[in-house]
Amino acid sequence: MSEARRASQRFTERRAWRSLEDLADNPQFQEILQREFPAQASEWDDPTGRRRFLQLMGASLAFAGMTACTKPFGEKIVPYVKQPEDLIPGKPLFYASAIRLAAGTLPVLVTSTMGRPIKIEGNPDHPESLGATDVFTQAALLGLYDPDRSKTVTNLGGIRPYSDLLGVIHEAADAQRVARGAGLRLLTGAVTSPTLAWQIAELLRRFPLAKWHRYEAVDDGNARAGALQAFGEVVEARLHLEKADVILSLDADFLGGGPGQVRHVRDFARRRRVSQPGEAAAGRPAPAMNRLYVAESMPSLTGAMADHRFSLRSGDIAAFAKAVASAVGVPGVSRSADVPPLAEADLASTLGVPGVNRRASVEGFSETALAAIARDLRAHPRRGLVLAGAGQPPPVHALAHAMNQTLGNAGQTVTYQLPADAGVGAAETLADLANDMGAGRVQLLVIMGGNPVFTAPADINLGDLLSKVGLTIHLGLHDDETAAHCHWHVPEAHDLESWSDARSADGSVTLLQPLIAPLYNGKTAHELLAAFTESPLRSGAEIVKEFWARQMPGPGFERNWERALHDGLVAGTQFQSREVRLQPGFSQESEAIAAPGDGDLELVFKPDASLYDGRFANNGWLLTKLTWDNAALVSPATAKKLGLAAEDLVVLNLGGRRVRAPLWVLPGHADDSVTVHLGYGRKRVGSVGRRSGFDAYAVRLSSSPWIARGLRIEPTGKRYRLAVTQDHGSMEGRPLVRHAKLSQYLEHPDFAREMEEVPASDLSLYPPVKYAGHAWGMAIDLNACIGCNACTVACQAENNIPIVGKEQVIRNREMHWIRVDRYFEGDPETPEIYHQPVPCMQCEDAPCEQVCPVAATAHSSEGLNDMVYNRCVGTRYCANNCPYKVRRFNFLQYSDYASPTARLLFNPNVTVRTRGVMEKCTYCVQRINAVRNTTEVEGRPIRDGEIQTACQQVCPAEAIVFGDLSDPASRVSRLKAEPRNYALLGNLNTRPRTTYLASLKNPNPEFPEGKA
Repeated sequence: MSEARRASQRFTERRAWRSLEDLADNPQFQEILQREFPAQASEWDDPTGRRRFLQLMGASLAFAGMTACTKPFGEKIVPYVKQPEDLIPGKPLFYASAIRLAAGTLPVLVTSTMGRPIKIEGNPDHPESLGATDVFTQAALLGLYDPDRSKTVTNLGGIRPYSDLLGVIHEAADAQRVARGAGLRLLTGAVTSPTLAWQIAELLRRFPLAKWHRYEAVDDGNARAGALQAFGEVVEARLHLEKADVILSLDADFLGGGPGQVRHVRDFARRRRVSQPGEAAAGRPAPAMNRLYVAESMPSLTGAMADHRFSLRSGDIAAFAKAVASAVGVPGVSRSADVPPLAEADLASTLGVPGVNRRASVEGFSETALAAIARDLRAHPRRGLVLAGAGQPPPVHALAHAMNQTLGNAGQTVTYQLPADAGVGAAETLADLANDMGAGRVQLLVIMGGNPVFTAPADINLGDLLSKVGLTIHLGLHDDETAAHCHWHVPEAHDLESWSDARSADGSVTLLQPLIAPLYNGKTAHELLAAFTESPLRSGAEIVKEFWARQMPGPGFERNWERALHDGLVAGTQFQSREVRLQPGFSQESEAIAAPGDGDLELVFKPDASLYDGRFANNGWLLTKLTWDNAALVSPATAKKLGLAAEDLVVLNLGGRRVRAPLWVLPGHADDSVTVHLGYGRKRVGSVGRRSGFDAYAVRLSSSPWIARGLRIEPTGKRYRLAVTQDHGSMEGRPLVRHAKLSQYLEHPDFAREMEEVPASDLSLYPPVKYAGHAWGMAIDLNACIGCNACTVACQAENNIPIVGKEQVIRNREMHWIRVDRYFEGDPETPEIYHQPVPCMQCEDAPCEQVCPVAATAHSSEGLNDMVYNRCVGTRYCANNCPYKVRRFNFLQYSDYASPTARLLFNPNVTVRTRGVMEKCTYCVQRINAVRNTTEVEGRPIRDGEIQTACQQVCPAEAIVFGDLSDPASRVSRLKAEPRNYALLGNLNTRPRTTYLASLKNPNPEFPEGKA
């Protein structure tokens, strides 16, 4: 056995694998490995298949359905008498604004070129963004230019002018004024706009018997109820992860989504770095690395980062939380009496906690491990943190609050504030509205945003109830399921077309300003609501500005207004922390928590990582490893127990409600649990979302919106093909993701280099190249990367990368320039999970350059592996010779349309490729050249960090660092000097410019060896 092999086994004795097929090394996986090229390019003869392709291409690039409704196309073109100073052709402008998603708002900085927004980045001056974004914010740009957006005001399906609707509104408002609004109802989603909240309050003042109802399919209602149970008031937890040494997550995917996610990732990643650049090389001790425990049913982004992950059914996590709360000494919380006592030791004496009842282990969970978790939390007072997920019932949230209070974490790692959503506590529920509609008490219903007909629980048939209302008006971005059931539908203005305001997770307000005139004459919620209370009507800008003039009176308002627009932040609006105290008797609700179930199947509902609740169903940029569909996810043991395999089509039967779905076996999933994701199976959606997945809302009830027991799975004997990219780009069983325990790293800092199978050599047939100027390079810290895919979407937005569709993904023809590989290691039931972003390695000795017969890929003077598109003849020799599988070939003419509006989305600084051309990551060479031009004009050198690639800029974890290797003081140079730095497949002597910093885990040394 080689020294490298022995070194690798010293740090980990398990082989990393991509999928169950990889682990089993079955013939199907071997066929994938041997297939260097996907299926050969050919014309599509099947008319249905070609039509589907044209639909997808029209949605992603062609935008042929767009009519010329934008302001530039509706006016005569005349030259400027005096050109504005800031309008220079080819030079972008940047505007601060915000993108809203349910109860979360992310402040952004939008790049505009000649009057059209082309890229969204985080606002670096805002504490909630810090210059980064999530995937949904990146994809909002495609939503702006979506050709399937609603284009006209309609009445019962017929096109009508907006003035006709205003006449109807004024007539209905007059009738409701006589009845004091008794028949008026307003249905909204989360309302984070202070201006809109003010308008709603004004509406309710004028119509005192009217009611405001609020509904979000993905909501934090359990968290609010848990806070009310624990503290006697509704407050939101504000996490300070940068202060936490030990974190316990009770089914809380705080890294994967929700309000404040970008800030959560940034703060968490800072505590995963064992050294700042150069510290380890200088011999300074590593700072404390945090430790993360996660209990969950389905592997999440947070679970993948865990040092200890426990695969428990979602319905059993409440019992687990109760056991931990009792162990750490939460007053009034005792263990369930129906469970036998400890078998291994008296946990109370082990922890030194007096008066704690005894209880056996949670099913499948070591009691010794439970004791270790409790001891770890108690050993870090004021430096621990306990979190509960949105899907967990209120008692679990109350227990998490109680543990934080008991351990002294409140006020340190977690603070409490008022909810950012103005509807919390002020608006009534969807069920209340359904009761009023069924009783005939609603004459006028205004639905502002959202698609409640599709997302409402299955036991609330909102579509039928709408037929009982005299007048229904819907404001929305799309002519969707809700629009089809309403009398009137009004196109809604996109966030990038609107004047508005919105609160972020910390309460701070950002002003939204339009970067482009409404493409389809869309209206904002401000303008529609004003039609009921104002005459004459005013614009959204006037309404928003009037509200803030009331909030900031005085002669300095105009100056403050301009400053707020420029900065993207209204000063002084951030919420202050609130003092909270545990309510006496709060634990009474927790006494109802039962012991783990007896093995019946549970059904768990989750928001989708790409579609969320279904609102992004027509956005083709948002994809996961399971593309274009959802599936019923189960563990390997559960699939074996049911006698089923991946891609078997089954019927999910929950209380007599049925839906068909394909099965997918997911390593690390809890046994006797089935996870389904919401948002698929839309019936009235654009060309991208049509015929994608199954509708999980069909079996979701208002009584069990997150966890339902009593599921039955009925096989159909049929199969359903899923497009899964988990095994795509596989580089076989080499040590690609290198990792070790923190203790091993401190003893052997060079472990990553010791794991090299064959040491790299400097021997070459060619003389070395000396770079007189810049030498660009990249370092990716696997200890910080959470695998969120934001880099992939940002790259697609920046570099005009097309959407290819399900059929092409099945044929291995995806086009992304950077992918995020996911690796499992260990037992398929409880594996460790690792993520690795893989862009082009920009090799010094690039294998692709040596085989291209026309020199279409060549080295630049700064070491970049460039592509000359006009030279490429499509031999694909370069792809065959690339060991990293990062080159992409245009098998079809994805940009085959010449519509003028198609150019609205494109980045003008990046060439749009044609069929038969190879493409790949370029290190965003257009950004390098833009900064170089600026610095040459200003007569100064390029500063370290001044150039950011799209993937680097978007990364909330700051896992990607780009810079000049010729500068030894640059951040990327210092990272490459770290002992954890290694080259992917470095033994091939390709000398890649992109390298990685190995991943580390920080397990509890007291934990039972080999457990979780």
